[in-house]
Amino acid sequence: MNFHNFLYGVYPYIALSVFLLGSLQRFDREQYTWKSDSSQLLERKKLRLGSNLFHVGVLAIFGGHAVGLLTPHHWFQGIGVSDMTHQIIAIWAGSVFGLLALIGGAMLWLRRMFNPRISVTSRGTDKFILSWLLITLMLGLSTIPVSMGHADTGNPGVMIALAEWVQSIVYLHPDPTLLAPVDTVFKVHLFFGMTVFLVFPFTRMVHVWSAPFGYVGRSYQIVRSKRSFR
Repeated sequence: MNFHNFLYGVYPYIALSVFLLGSLQRFDREQYTWKSDSSQLLERKKLRLGSNLFHVGVLAIFGGHAVGLLTPHHWFQGIGVSDMTHQIIAIWAGSVFGLLALIGGAMLWLRRMFNPRISVTSRGTDKFILSWLLITLMLGLSTIPVSMGHADTGNPGVMIALAEWVQSIVYLHPDPTLLAPVDTVFKVHLFFGMTVFLVFPFTRMVHVWSAPFGYVGRSYQIVRSKRSFR
């Protein structure tokens, strides 16, 4: 087995297994750490906007990837969505929500890295996963010009290949050869995306399991200064 076949035929199952079993193990043994570890008490001015932009963007991207890649090709054609229409929708949605997530994530990253109070109380995993997510987002956005070039030539082959590869993983008959015509930037983005699932159970991201939809609209902590009680 060569490295390409391992990376896109075996590694996805390693990442998903750790993602599921690791999350169950952490919930069972370390429930006290099952939280988002909000740092609003330490600094809140830059948190609200950055957090909302990041979470809205990431949730939309995840949903878009799930629908776009896991929906069988003939289903789209059955409802009158052509391959090129599908690709153009993916390009525009990915651009808009990817930029939202990147801007919000950059705000959170700068806050966590350069605010002394936030930085000193942050764990290494907090800084690592936020940095890794930003790189993953930048790689995803860097695929947009390539996808636009494919769209300009009327060639949706890469999009179809990516969807068929993801479906081959889900249906337990992995076929790394489907990625042969796919540009390198997509493959690197896939690796970074799969690794997010691999490290997920060891980070604060586990709180997503508890509140995947209500997080953005949740009530923020009420933080009052001492002056409020005088």
